[in-house]
Amino acid sequence: MESFDPAELPELLKLYYRRLFPYAQYYRWLNYGGVVKNYFQNREFSFTLKDDIYIRYQSFNSQSDLEKEMQKMNPYKIDIGAVYSHRPSQHNAVKLGAFQAQEKELVFDIDMTDYDDVRRCCSSADICSKCWTLMTMAIHIIDRALKEDFGFKHRLWVYSGRRGVHCWVCDESVRKLSSGVRSGIVEYLSLVKGGQDVKKKVHLSEKIHPFVRRSINIIKKYFEEYALVDQDILENKESWDKILALLPGTIHEELQPYFQKSHNSLQRWEHLKRITSTSQNIKNDKCGPWLEWEIMLQYCFPRLDINVSKGINHLLKSPFSVHPKTGRISVPIDLQKVDQFDPFTVPTISSICCELDVISTNENKKEENEAEADIKHRTRDLQKDF
Repeated sequence: MESFDPAELPELLKLYYRRLFPYAQYYRWLNYGGVVKNYFQNREFSFTLKDDIYIRYQSFNSQSDLEKEMQKMNPYKIDIGAVYSHRPSQHNAVKLGAFQAQEKELVFDIDMTDYDDVRRCCSSADICSKCWTLMTMAIHIIDRALKEDFGFKHRLWVYSGRRGVHCWVCDESVRKLSSGVRSGIVEYLSLVKGGQDVKKKVHLSEKIHPFVRRSINIIKKYFEEYALVDQDILENKESWDKILALLPGTIHEELQPYFQKSHNSLQRWEHLKRITSTSQNIKNDKCGPWLEWEIMLQYCFPRLDINVSKGINHLLKSPFSVHPKTGRISVPIDLQKVDQFDPFTVPTISSICCELDVISTNENKKEENEAEADIKHRTRDLQKDF
């Protein structure tokens, strides 16, 4: 893992914004070809400066203005907001009620801390390779639905820089969606419901929606290695009691002897599947695979921050910005290589600035060597003349 010293951040950011930030590509994305007049100019940016000074309603006339302000302000964090009816930087001069958010990409925020009740390896802001599989599954499940169920074409997935992923859906028609429609989409994509006090957060009926079935098929590819080996969710009585709490009480006694005799989570899961599918102790004949599917979904299904997605004026961390706690760059994730993505190999601002120094040093040496060779060549030419 790359080392990063937060004390060095101000100087590193100066170099990053001056020589490395991809301004041209960034402007081209947010300007969308300049088809709509003032689209970029009416876009809100927010900057978080050193000592957590937060500045909202920033807006810029051009790529050049954005560059100058970023290099001047040296923001620790950049967030992107909506396209407004007026320039955000002039919002105080607009008549009350006239300043309105009109468009924005449909965005999704998936944060590892929302899985703390089901992951056993880490908690809070910590992540590791064992729990990162949750993000891998989330990208596969949500992206498939956005593409196939909704027909959205332009989807950008980005690593947050610390413990999660963001998705930006950029289709023109999507950017115009109302808050109500956005709420409907995120509701469609949400299955895990209930706060910390709710034990059972997934409830399926016997009629399984195609979206749920396809999501389960994706989870099945990862479940054994992720949940039963890496997370070991049935390792001991304390862990398997959490699983039993999600099942009808009538089969708890039936499962306990098998769980006690078994040696690992893999064996216990096989007993659970068999008994939930065949037990005569389940009331209302509700035995079937959906009981095991409810567990799989509760432990593996994506957990979306609904408020981030439904609010048009909600801000989200910008791609290519630097995470001030880890120093990692918020890089795009290649959808063809989701399974290979490793957050611990993402470049830090320290590493890329160091590489830039090496390149600059090598270029200087090359220039010095070329100059020295040129002097020697001229000297030889002069010697020939004498």
